[in-house]
Amino acid sequence: MEEAMKAMATVNVQDLTHDLRPFLVVYKDGRVQRFTGTQRVPASTDTVTGVESLDVAVLPEEEGGVSVRLYKPAGGAGVRLPVLIYFHGGGFCVESAASPLYHNYLNGLCSKANVLVVSVDYRLAPEHPLPAAYEDSWAAINWVGQDVHPWIKDHADLSRVFLAGDSAGANIAHHMAKRLGKEELQNLGLKGILLLHPYFWGKDRIGSEVQKINASGGGLADKVWKFTCPGTSGSDDPLINPATDPDLADLAVEKVMVCVAELDTLRDRGFHYKEVLLKSGCKANVEVVETLGENHVFHLLTPGSPNAAPFMDQVVAFLNSS
Repeated sequence: MEEAMKAMATVNVQDLTHDLRPFLVVYKDGRVQRFTGTQRVPASTDTVTGVESLDVAVLPEEEGGVSVRLYKPAGGAGVRLPVLIYFHGGGFCVESAASPLYHNYLNGLCSKANVLVVSVDYRLAPEHPLPAAYEDSWAAINWVGQDVHPWIKDHADLSRVFLAGDSAGANIAHHMAKRLGKEELQNLGLKGILLLHPYFWGKDRIGSEVQKINASGGGLADKVWKFTCPGTSGSDDPLINPATDPDLADLAVEKVMVCVAELDTLRDRGFHYKEVLLKSGCKANVEVVETLGENHVFHLLTPGSPNAAPFMDQVVAFLNSS
């Protein structure tokens, strides 16, 4: 973190075409410099939980080079496990499935919830602007449904599938659930979606957004969206604002849990999502869970927070209540 801060401080804004600090900057010569989410850890057997992980290619390089990191809990031989397909956050432009933030979190979640986890390593903007992340994620879901990998073939219960993600990953989970509603895959039974501090936005401010934007120096949510999705119509694009989506009712799922954090600029969008989802005619059971006194993705950035363990328990309870 200290090195990233030093690197950001040395940036000359006159040399830039895009300034999205603390995520990244783009120089006039086309070079992209990321300040976060670049560290990667190998798949392994976790010494604390006994969870095994391994990386698997879903598509070859010429078709996008999509891969996933699989996590299998210790023990449970002969038991069919629910499947959690997870999409990492990072504003569509930083982080990866091999990031220590996600690797550590998913080791713990896999063990506590006793689920088989498929963590999707989708391509990032600006090198691969949206909709690349959506298409990569859909390819990963289709790969799971093909039931070709031994861990899935031998351990997965594909009738109990959950989609989850944080921030931009929660946005992806929402859209993948919608697409499953339209293009139902024969082998996959979608039980629920879990949206952790989802990255939704809109042109008009709602709730406490004005105060939070002013306090933080504001506007990053708008800037990130327009940067990662250059073909967008703006912040009311249905891809970022579910309230403008005429096909919202296509989200065919039994239950939805939206998690928000009190101090997060995106907080009110989580509550708004529930309102518009129910108004759309979606039949899912939708609940919003708020963590007080915390900010965006606190459970990843400050896993030692007193609220992190109770938050994990809420996530596990959702995955285990089928």
